Amino acid sequence: QLQLVESGGGLVQPGGSLTLSCTASGSTSGYYAITWFRQAPGKEREGVSCISSGDSRTRYVDSVKGRFTISRDSAENTVYLQMNSLKSEDTAVYYCAANRQSGRSTYCGYIGMDYWGKGTLVTVSS
Repeated sequence: QLQLVESGGGLVQPGGSLTLSCTASGSTSGYYAITWFRQAPGKEREGVSCISSGDSRTRYVDSVKGRFTISRDSAENTVYLQMNSLKSEDTAVYYCAANRQSGRSTYCGYIGMDYWGKGTLVTVSS
């Protein structure tokens, strides 16, 4: 089992920055692609960004390209989502999720998650 805990959310003004962290514990010795999702009030959950277990592949939804950066610190079992130039439409609960892979892979995506965190709230408002 893998446990995921998100942190770093909060209130930020438009144009500001936040860095979210997703820290894993438990069965961390395996290979996992990590995906960030978000769910805004009254909207469906959407995939925001992901990073493959081999760290060579990252993906971003069009609405955050050029503003968000995903990265991993394997020694800390943590994946980060650096969010810059935040907009009011980025307001949401952000979740990280893990997709277990059989080996080091270049794949990451927005389906087939095996483990989920409980989320952290990001509010972009003046």
